[in-house]
Amino acid sequence: MATSGPGLSVSIADGTATVTISNPARRNAMTTAMWEELPALLDGLAADPAVRVLVLTGAGDTFCAGADITGLADAGGSHAPQAAAVAAEEALAAFPKPTVAAIRGYCVGGGCQLAVACDLRFAARGSRFGVTPARLGIVYAPSSTRRLVDLTGPATAKYLLFSAELIDDERALRTGLVDEVLPEDELDKRVRDFADVLRSRSQLTQAAAKEFAASADAPDDTRAAHWQRRAALSGDTAEGVAAFLERREPHFTWTPESP
Repeated sequence: MATSGPGLSVSIADGTATVTISNPARRNAMTTAMWEELPALLDGLAADPAVRVLVLTGAGDTFCAGADITGLADAGGSHAPQAAAVAAEEALAAFPKPTVAAIRGYCVGGGCQLAVACDLRFAARGSRFGVTPARLGIVYAPSSTRRLVDLTGPATAKYLLFSAELIDDERALRTGLVDEVLPEDELDKRVRDFADVLRSRSQLTQAAAKEFAASADAPDDTRAAHWQRRAALSGDTAEGVAAFLERREPHFTWTPESP
């Protein structure tokens, strides 16, 4: 359940951890304390073998309207709030298991920053998206800029960053900012069903793919060989092939704790 005041809450069910952003008085804007809380929270979930998938969402009808600007004003020009936001974004991007942002309403500023750091983004119709540092004279972090460019391409990234204008769900889908747009009342079920799909697949395949996709360059031979050795030891490949030939669902056994 989401908290009544500013904060992050976690629920775990059937292998899926749901992290909910809640700051009802400010459309779920992230306070500095919330940014600072997120990395440790993610570390705990990453270490939990019961967690196979992470879903990030917002309480109520808003995903996250950005960073709580009062925190920036209180910082008196300090870069600490922005540094905390970047650290939280990097922790989310580095989370070793599949991550899905379930988006309703406004996904703006720091909220969009967090959504982009997830592996996948599913949005309800009527959602609105924006990257808004140009409204505040903030220099968007290089890593955040690069991640946005990689996702949407340079033209859309520049449009969002230069203008700070909001775009609708149709344009977000067309430009690759989101992966699926669904009727509002179907979003939760679709995310649950997709999490079930992710949990049924090989964690070894997912972990290797996530590592390779995170690199701007081709993986070096050492890392490729590392994952090939783990695949050979895991038995997942043999199980996947056998299940395919026997026309049954595979039962993969590799976990991040495996050799």
